[in-house]
Amino acid sequence: MFKPKFVERYGKLIEDLDAFLEISKEPLRDSIRVNTLKMKKKELKERLEERGWKLKEIPWYKYGFFVETEEVMGNSLEHVLGYFYVQEAVSMLPPVILNPKPGEIILDMCAAPGSKSTQIAMHMKNEGVLVANDVRLDRIIALKANLQRCGVMNVVVTKMDGLRFSRFSNQFDRVLVDAPCSATGAIRKSWKVLKMWNPRMVRKLSYLQKKLVLAGFDALKPDGILVYSTCTLEPEENEGVIDFLLRKREVKIEPIRLRNIKTRKGIEEFEGREYSKEVRKCVRIYPQDNDTEGFFIAKVRKL
Repeated sequence: MFKPKFVERYGKLIEDLDAFLEISKEPLRDSIRVNTLKMKKKELKERLEERGWKLKEIPWYKYGFFVETEEVMGNSLEHVLGYFYVQEAVSMLPPVILNPKPGEIILDMCAAPGSKSTQIAMHMKNEGVLVANDVRLDRIIALKANLQRCGVMNVVVTKMDGLRFSRFSNQFDRVLVDAPCSATGAIRKSWKVLKMWNPRMVRKLSYLQKKLVLAGFDALKPDGILVYSTCTLEPEENEGVIDFLLRKREVKIEPIRLRNIKTRKGIEEFEGREYSKEVRKCVRIYPQDNDTEGFFIAKVRKL
């Protein structure tokens, strides 16, 4: 089931490897995020519970619920009308850490299919400007459909290579780079991750991620905030990328404080590679700690 090279590598990375491997075999809990642009949390909860849905509030995000239902959530009327978004529980955290405000100019560099863009717009209360970008047309079609379904009105959708945003220096108050990655934190969602995984792919993605985070950082206004996130647990794609940014730009790594969720510090060394001690301020979320996906999140400020 697990490649021997994968088990060997992750044995060096995760102390409780057996727990990680075991929970990776289990399906993810279903979860949704209330879209307050269209419906209040209490009203949606009452409406769904009347139909027999079981909802339990996600401890670390007040607009999220773990859900048990026999219905196909995506086929429900409430989903079609944009009252909620089907979204994995820890993927709701990067926009929370970004902390978007009404009236700001914000970039979501790798936006499709729109889970985080619609969440950012919700916290902006449709005020200000959100640039939602992706490089692939097929993904932009899904992005536009979700933005429209959720009633997002303050968005500009762009189709371009994220690297080109380096041209727009000092333009954005906040930038989210939810980067394409090897997705080893999302094994529970798809076993294809394990079939595709190999160290060469990790190195190739790391090269792209470094260029994307540099472009996103250059697009920030001074004192602006960038959040870098992935659903992989690979140090080269996480701490290695933030270490690269620290060496190339004037950066302050901001501590991330989250409540009601277990997180672990960033890793300073892996397989002989040493990273800046500042990466300890980043957070790792392991699937076995909270019964979720695995995730990495960093928050940086432009000096």
